[in-house]
Order: sequence, then structure tokens, then C-alpha cells
Amino acid sequence: MLFSSITFLFLFLPVVLAVYYIVPYKVKNFVLLLASLFFYAWGEPVYVFLMIFSVLFNYFCGRDIHSCGDDPRRAKLSTAFAVVANLLILGFFKYYGFLLDTVNAVLPVDIPYRELPLPVGISFYTFQALSYILDIYRKKAEPQKNILYFALYISMFPQLIAGPIVRYTDIEEQLHRRKINAVKLGQGAMMFIIGLAKKTVIANTAGAVFERISDIPTGSMSVLTAWLGVLSYAFQIYYDFSGYSDMAIGLGRMFGFEFRKNFDYPYTARSATEFWRRWHISLGTWFREYVYIPLGGNRCSVSRNIFNLMVVWTLTGMWHGAAWNFIAWGVYYGVIIVMEKYAWGASLDNMPEIVQHIYAGIVILTGWVFFFSPSLGYSLRYLLAMVGGGSGIVDSQGIFILYTHWLLYLLAVTGMSAFGIRLIRSAVRLFRSVPARMAAASVIYMGIFLTAVAFLVTDTFNPFLYFRF
Repeated sequence: MLFSSITFLFLFLPVVLAVYYIVPYKVKNFVLLLASLFFYAWGEPVYVFLMIFSVLFNYFCGRDIHSCGDDPRRAKLSTAFAVVANLLILGFFKYYGFLLDTVNAVLPVDIPYRELPLPVGISFYTFQALSYILDIYRKKAEPQKNILYFALYISMFPQLIAGPIVRYTDIEEQLHRRKINAVKLGQGAMMFIIGLAKKTVIANTAGAVFERISDIPTGSMSVLTAWLGVLSYAFQIYYDFSGYSDMAIGLGRMFGFEFRKNFDYPYTARSATEFWRRWHISLGTWFREYVYIPLGGNRCSVSRNIFNLMVVWTLTGMWHGAAWNFIAWGVYYGVIIVMEKYAWGASLDNMPEIVQHIYAGIVILTGWVFFFSPSLGYSLRYLLAMVGGGSGIVDSQGIFILYTHWLLYLLAVTGMSAFGIRLIRSAVRLFRSVPARMAAASVIYMGIFLTAVAFLVTDTFNPFLYFRF
């Protein structure tokens, strides 16, 4: 079930909210857990049992690690078992087909296998479970005694499918006590509406443009068309994923939970390093806390730090998908970030701000080519088209796309910084009295909601890109 679907907006969410706010406080977690299991089973009726197994397995592993007390050897073995088991489950569903394809391509064998659909959200809830296990081992968290509360942490539907990745320590207290009131309900609804509009109005439209351009052979693309293609994809993936995160955070607040932000206007960054401090913040934080720092972080020699960074970025690429283009994308960013840290970073900092933004834009858009390409060969051909290796500089196709979608690009550029939200707030502040401001805000957000729904009803292109990961 998608957040941007009529079933979710006008049936599932209103019913769950009504029941949630009516029942006594002590029953609210149970209601939310049942709703979350139903939400997941709606699209994954078989794999819901895999998620339930993950809940039970990690719950008892956490209790076991804690019971080791002052026996570090036993605690380490128990933690290693839990971590390896989680990674093996994730690896089987996500990577076994990729590994067998690679073996079949490299060796003179043809090992048959049955392709299994990737369980939706498995990368996200597995990483949440791992953070729980590792924080207990490091004595940064106490194991959850109530298995229903732990099940809610793993399966909570607002962030179950595509994040943000919520660490257990961030909501441990909220599972027991949190504020649930009309103010948070309204704030959450506004965040959800903004996220819905990002998804249906901008991401879906940009995605349709990208699909149209990607159908053109790279040899027939002009420079203009190729750049419009990667720009459209950049807008699609940002507004798709940040829109989903906004909806997830808004839904969490509607139910009383506070999740940390997952995006901080990443396209305003002036370097690749800054971009990744602003993009998918929860994933970057996870890798920093549980991979980079344990490897030694930057408190080591230069060569060791470079190794640590390359390991993290290779794993980041692998996390996003079981294909060589994702690995290449991760290695690409690893190299760029290493070079920014040890080669040209100081020089970049001394350049004019506009130059820094242009540099970051070129680096980011080049990275997206590796990300969306079906193969490494295609990515290289697409990059060649971007620098004139296709059918010239400008063609009628590119001019037509630019002419017919200029408003899309204007909206996308406006929304990629805080300027769009400031416009809404400025419009509300035109009214002096509090009731008038509340009425104005209601009208504005209702208008945004109805516009988003209108796009949803008339649009057939409505996937969430990060469901694949």
C-alpha cells in the first residue's frame, strides 16, 4: 500500500487515526502495531512472516546479549551471531541472484536459480534491528522487555517501507511515553501534505519525463536532452524520497512520535561531502556509527582513513542495490569524498560560492547516471552523450521537453531549498490575528492536498523508487 494512493488516503489512514485517538492510551501501541502488520501484509502477504521472524529473532537476541552481563566473550559471540544472521537473511534475498549471475558470467557454468521478489523495506528494518542489537552490546540501550513494543519499533508503518532508518535509542522512551494531541496531529498533517505534493506533483511528473528520455538511444541524444534526462531523474529521486520521508515523519508526528529529519536541502550543497551530510541522513548516520567509527574513523593514518571511507562507500552502494552500477556509484562517491578531503577540498573552499555550487551539481548529476543506469556500459554511453558524444548539442526533442515542462523545472528548483516553505509561511503571516492565520494555513494546505490528489487520480506513474532498496 502506497502513501500516495486513494486507498491509503481515504480509507486506511482515516480509520487507523480514528481508532487510535479513541482507544485508551495503554492500547494505542497495540492498535498501531496491528495497523502496521496489516499495512505490510497488504502488499507483502508472504513476507510479513519474514518480518515477524525478524522481530522475534532480534528480540530474543537482544535479551540474550544483555543477559551476558560482564562476560565480554559470550556477549561478543552472541552479538556476532545476531549480526551475521541478520546480514545473511538480507544478503540471501537481496544479493544471491546477483552473486549467481556474476559467477555464471565469470566462470564456464550456468547455475540455475529462481528469482525471488525483494521483500519491501527489508534493508530498512534489518538496519533498524542491527542498530538495536549493536546498541545493546555497546551498552547504549537496554533491551525492550515488552515484545509488542519492540515489534512496533521494527514494523511501524510510517517508516517501515522506505525509512527513515530510526535508531532504537531515538524512540526508546517514546514507545512508553509520548505526547498525542491535536497540535501534533495538525503539524504532522501539514508535513504529510507537503510530502504528498512533492511525490505526486513533482516526482511523478519528473519521472515520466525521465522515462521518456531514457527510452531514446544514447547515440541519438543531444547534449541538451541528456542533461535534461539526468536533471529530471535528480528531481524525481529527490522529491520521491524526500517526499516519502516527509510523509513518514508527518505520520509519525500524527501518532505522537518524533523522527529525525532525513533530508536537509541536499541540492544546495557546495561539495559531495556536504551533499551526503544532507541526503538520506539516517543512512549516513547509521554507516558512520556502526561501520566507519568502529573501523577507526578518521583517528588513524591517512591510508587507513582512505580505506575506511572506501569500505563505507562501497557498502553504501551495495545497500542500494545488487548490481555493479550501484557498486560503481558507491565507489565513485568514495573516491570523490577522499579527494575532497585530501586533495582539492581546501582549494574548493576558497573558490566563489557559485563555482562551488556548479562543481557540486556536476558531481551529483554525474553520480546519478551511475545510479539509474541498467549497466555500467549504459552509464558510460550516457555520460558520453552528456559531453557531445550523441547527436549534437541541441535537438528538437530537447527543446520540446524544455518548452513543455519549464514549469516543472521551476517548481523543482523552487522546492529544493527552504524558499518554497518560506513562501507558504510568508503568505500565512500576511494575516495578523491567530484565527485568521490558522484559517489561511488551512486553506493553503487544503489546496495543496487537493492538487496532489488531482495529480494522483489522473497520473498512472506512481512508484516509490526506494521501495527497490
